[in-house]
Amino acid sequence: MAEIKKGYVGDPSSEDFICLICGERFTKGRIYQDDDLLLEAEKAVKTHIRKQHGSTFEFLLEMDKKYTGLTGHQKTILTAFYQGLDDKSIAAKMENANTSTVRNQRFAFREKAKQAKVFLAIMELLAEKSAKGDRFIDIPRRAAMVDERIAITEQENKEFVKAYFKEGVDGPLSSFPKKEKRKIVILKQLIQRFDPQRKYTEKEVNDILNKAYHDHVTLRRNLIEYGFMDRYPDGSCYWVKN
Repeated sequence: MAEIKKGYVGDPSSEDFICLICGERFTKGRIYQDDDLLLEAEKAVKTHIRKQHGSTFEFLLEMDKKYTGLTGHQKTILTAFYQGLDDKSIAAKMENANTSTVRNQRFAFREKAKQAKVFLAIMELLAEKSAKGDRFIDIPRRAAMVDERIAITEQENKEFVKAYFKEGVDGPLSSFPKKEKRKIVILKQLIQRFDPQRKYTEKEVNDILNKAYHDHVTLRRNLIEYGFMDRYPDGSCYWVKN
């Protein structure tokens, strides 16, 4: 929760600070220049978020309703609250609203926050008690073609990997499945062949994918479409999407 609020996360394996919005990395120990200032990595990622993305609040609020559960009307009110406007000023800016309505909405948001905290605690306790094989694997949060229907347990993940990588995870792919669950598992495994700290040319991406499967074009396209990898519009540069 704290990392989501900050908008960045520390990667213990690389000591990088990663922007959760765009995936840009800032390496601990390196100095970054911002106009006339020299910034350490953590300060640099904070400055990056402020200058490039406005604020974490704005980014989170613009996420799809399936993640926030918020209507357009609720987002408008929350934005006004964030701007520090009082209930009377907000009511004056909105149609069919009065001070009492805005005040009630503010109270409703606070109650919703309490409920969310309790529900999160319940789910964390449930996860601790669940059998390992029943736990769901993580899927990239910005995977555009993945929704709540794609729920893959660790046991399923293990079975699919074994079925399609018959010579082991570093070996070739026997075939590329059409079913969504299986496809996600394969892509999640393939992306591990790329270094998240470097950029790749299209040829380098093709060479790596060719070692896994003869149809590297299909693999590359799916890695992009499912949010595991990103690229420049002209295809000149590819990288692992965090």
